[in-house]
Amino acid sequence: MTTTIQAPPLIRTTIGKKVLVAVTGIIGILFIFGHMIGNLKVFLGPKEINRYGEWLRDLGEPAAPRSVVLWMVRCVLILAVVVHITTTMQLAARSKASRQNGYGEHNMVQASYASCTMRWGGVFIALFIVFHLMDLTWGAFPDFQRGDVYGNVVHSFNRWPVTIIYLLAMVALAMHLYHGTWSTFQTLGVNRARWDRTIRRFALLLAVVIPAGFAAVPIGVITGIVS
Repeated sequence: MTTTIQAPPLIRTTIGKKVLVAVTGIIGILFIFGHMIGNLKVFLGPKEINRYGEWLRDLGEPAAPRSVVLWMVRCVLILAVVVHITTTMQLAARSKASRQNGYGEHNMVQASYASCTMRWGGVFIALFIVFHLMDLTWGAFPDFQRGDVYGNVVHSFNRWPVTIIYLLAMVALAMHLYHGTWSTFQTLGVNRARWDRTIRRFALLLAVVIPAGFAAVPIGVITGIVS
């Protein structure tokens, strides 16, 4: 006799899945904001950015062995990304099924451009994350030097194809952040008519500041500010 483990009833509902997407999205936003701040240390020179890289590995010492806390954070992020992508795909499938069953004609004109491209933008961002990890974390490409964060960043972004891919990913991230942030407030029931303008401005602020902060690094390399 076999037993099947099922998700809690709330998680199986559409609203439950939307809450999961919102919560995992918040985790992602907090991470990328912190990651952006750390990346900007490259403008302070090799010593600062390399020391920052070592600090990440030393988190939790001496209570925890070196890199253990970092890997715990990574595991939480991986789980959040997997849940975010999987749940988003499930919601998209439900939405498509409801349209096919005649619950209303999908109006592409009324949907915002960011909303229309969220799905494919998310796919591009997911593929970019894998490429970015291969390039600057796993050392899958030539001339990678473990521990030399500064040197690896400079070498990577001196390759025009890498820089172009990175900047395109930041455009996709900007759109994802804008629509996703606004949708998160709506899903969690925080949005109210009188707050809508403020929430949209906040979403726009995140969609500009975070991608711009990330984009500053490759731009700094290709312009010679970081070399």
